[in-house]
Amino acid sequence: MKKLIATAIIGAGVLSASASVYAADKLEEVKARGVMKCGIHPGKAGFSTPDTKGNWTGLDVELCKAVAAAVFGDASKVEFITMNSRNRLTALVTDEIDMLARSTTFTATRDGLNGVDVTTPWFYDGQALMVKKELGVNSIEELDGATICTYPGTTSEKNINDYFESRGLSYKALIVEGSAESTAAYLANRCDAVTNDASALAADRQGMPDPSANVILPERISKEPLGAYVKQGNDEWRQVVTWTAMALIEAEEQGITQSNVDEKLNSTKPDVMRLLGTEGSLGKNFGLDDKWAYNAIKAVGNYGEIFDRNLGKDSALKFDRGLNNLYTKGGLLYAYPFR
Repeated sequence: MKKLIATAIIGAGVLSASASVYAADKLEEVKARGVMKCGIHPGKAGFSTPDTKGNWTGLDVELCKAVAAAVFGDASKVEFITMNSRNRLTALVTDEIDMLARSTTFTATRDGLNGVDVTTPWFYDGQALMVKKELGVNSIEELDGATICTYPGTTSEKNINDYFESRGLSYKALIVEGSAESTAAYLANRCDAVTNDASALAADRQGMPDPSANVILPERISKEPLGAYVKQGNDEWRQVVTWTAMALIEAEEQGITQSNVDEKLNSTKPDVMRLLGTEGSLGKNFGLDDKWAYNAIKAVGNYGEIFDRNLGKDSALKFDRGLNNLYTKGGLLYAYPFR
């Protein structure tokens, strides 16, 4: 009996060591390459769009930059690769990209069957429908028999079908490849309504000739926790991406900003000291320098700053933080303890 137990313990130790080596591969691969490859949306206002100089900006883009800063101490060491809805998860499995930050909903199926792992929610959203104001429609219930534009291979396509079917409503789906195509079809009256996450609809509406002529209906037909994905089996890399996002949320909770982070290095508050690496060795636990979180915050600021300039009060979208506020302010954002 003792021999069997000893053998089991030795076997478990070998398995643990093997898993640890495998988990470290992606982080070491990224470090050796000297640049992190991040998959993003080809054009979603507030999340990933190129500016007038061709530089990528947006909520998802800044998460990629933060991870690069945490790994390399340099937010510029990231290569952005645009992904469509069909190839985004496959690109992770085939190592075309190291992380996917493309406003992709966390679902049990994606986490369980696609060879990928979720990290932590980066933006809480919900699916909605948008119609032209001239239709006089005030509720989804009034769209029985309507033609609705949606995308292939997305949760949006499944959600709208479930919503209508469960209520005994009918609709005709017009399947289009992407946001630009969907907007074009909608404006050309090929569909009566377009469905997507509310934030995506708000972004698309902003780019229309007359944004005020379009109404996002009040119902939210789904829960859409959006965040970064990584390839399954790379646990240390998953931890790096997850905890970098957490660090930016924690920074807001602790009142640490891009402009005062250097001053906060002198803080004697234990939570701040552990986050910024002046006490303990959290970074080494993830295979990083102990200044990993400091580097990320210095590069992009805290979550609130990132939200405000890309989606919120300092952006053209003026999107309300709502669920994406800190839990202390009625939202869902909550960083795990840094200890």
